[in-house]
Amino acid sequence: MAWETLCRKPNTVFLGEVGCGKSELAVHLALELAAQGREVHFFDLDQTKPLMRSRDAETLLTGAGVTVHFERQCADAPTQVGGLVPLLLDARKAVILDVGGNDTGARLIGGYAHLLKDADVWFVVNPYRPWSSTTEHIDGTLSAILRASRLKMPRFLLNPNLGADTTPEEFLAGVAQGLAMLSPYVTVEAAAVPAALYEQVRHQVALPLIPITSHISVPETELD
Repeated sequence: MAWETLCRKPNTVFLGEVGCGKSELAVHLALELAAQGREVHFFDLDQTKPLMRSRDAETLLTGAGVTVHFERQCADAPTQVGGLVPLLLDARKAVILDVGGNDTGARLIGGYAHLLKDADVWFVVNPYRPWSSTTEHIDGTLSAILRASRLKMPRFLLNPNLGADTTPEEFLAGVAQGLAMLSPYVTVEAAAVPAALYEQVRHQVALPLIPITSHISVPETELD
């Protein structure tokens, strides 16, 4: 399934707990839109010192024609990226915002909430992450992020995986767990699946599936 069937707005925001995979999804969308000939501006707004950041895919993105925006940090000092407002106001451009994985990170876009009322806002849930393993945990994380960002209720997308070695059985179990937690309260619109598993699971899931190839690796400095 291609992203354009889900994302029809010029501006797209990715939210979610640290480690949910939102950065991979954001990079995937940027590459897909650029391949269609769109002018894409990618903003890495993640200031919460996570293990994996979309800026680590900068070379890949720029090579595909995507303009990447981020500010380098000094220690843990939060920094804001410039030039966002005019791009959000230009419907001819596709703007993708990869936002920090908690309320501290989400607070950085609170000042732009009035410009994102018509954006596609996605909340990515990986049921295998520790703070997304129950409905209560998801609600707590989501509520804190929405208060900080001042954004509307998002759309929901599952990304059940345990990393590169995820098995088909683990993916399917994660989808089932995610639907059990979320579907009584919200609509889950799709699930991201590791591209290597797509053919094995596509007939076993009722949700639309988005095959994802990993483009972000853990920096070696984080492994020391």
